[in-house]
Amino acid sequence: MPNIVVVGAGVSGLTTAYLLSKDKANTITIVAKHMPGDYDIQYASPWAGANVLPMATASNSRWERRTWPQLKRLALEVPEAGIHLQKARVLRRTKDLEKLKTGVYSFDGLFMENPWYKSLFDDFRELSPSELPAEMASGCEFGSLCINTMLYLPWLVGQCRANGVVFKRGVLMHISEAASLSHAGVKADIIINTTGLMASKLGGVMDENVVPVRGQVVVVRNEAPYMLTKSGTDDADDEVCYVMTRANGGGTILGGTYQKGNWESQPDPNQALRIMRRVVEMMPEITNGKGVDGFDIVRHGVGLRPYRNGGVRIEKEKIDGTWVVHNYGHAGWGYQGSFGCAEGVAELVSEILNKPKL
Repeated sequence: MPNIVVVGAGVSGLTTAYLLSKDKANTITIVAKHMPGDYDIQYASPWAGANVLPMATASNSRWERRTWPQLKRLALEVPEAGIHLQKARVLRRTKDLEKLKTGVYSFDGLFMENPWYKSLFDDFRELSPSELPAEMASGCEFGSLCINTMLYLPWLVGQCRANGVVFKRGVLMHISEAASLSHAGVKADIIINTTGLMASKLGGVMDENVVPVRGQVVVVRNEAPYMLTKSGTDDADDEVCYVMTRANGGGTILGGTYQKGNWESQPDPNQALRIMRRVVEMMPEITNGKGVDGFDIVRHGVGLRPYRNGGVRIEKEKIDGTWVVHNYGHAGWGYQGSFGCAEGVAELVSEILNKPKL
């Protein structure tokens, strides 16, 4: 029986373990410093929005294309997963159009005119000029979804446990240490590396291309009538504007920032004020016309997106005699690419084991 150790228990690690555990021939252990229920600056998944707003270019869209049907099915058929459908609006500011063409942003695919993802959503439509706020060149609308991470991550744990996956706390200094941490008591055949941002510090990996992208948010009790984002802000190039309501009482996320290379874990009150002001300007109905003072704040938060220069790493290599399959570097699209990337990992595992592709 193939003996597999997954390092990391964020959405990438859990989804990968869940998919691999569907093959009952696999013996799977998840080893992680942080588990669902923890809140730590090194553990990005609990801080995510999390929603589906395609960020890839058309040529790199496989992971998101493959994930959308899975998340949509869960939203429609598995209420305990904590996902609900929500209409999304994406607005393109007139002043950002030239920037988008030159690739300034790391999520250029989202704001491109005539985007590839118009074929992904059955109800995609371009907004009419009368529907556009001031200073917007164009925009689109489609049926998306938002995930309550406080429910979804434990749900993934439950699905893994039902398939026999065993969870262990552990702190690794080197990726090869995982080979001896299987609950089966034998050396692992394959290690899956889903360590996210910590791939930059983990021995045997030490990926210098992995850097944090700091995201600050405000969580409020006010409900947003729809999901909204726009292509830029007047406050700073590394500040962004988005709002989404999590499923099943998870609160509404107001964002945010996109600060590459910034490790700061504490919320900045000035940024929080700018975040709330931008949302009110775009969606005044969220506070019934009361402005920033109309927000009922649950908490302020900061998460570090695991960005990788060169894009996500889905590949295999041998380290100290053991096959390691990497799955990290998702930046801000870990949830919306989770099933697609897990499929990519499963294909590499099949190659290593000389099994037919799924």
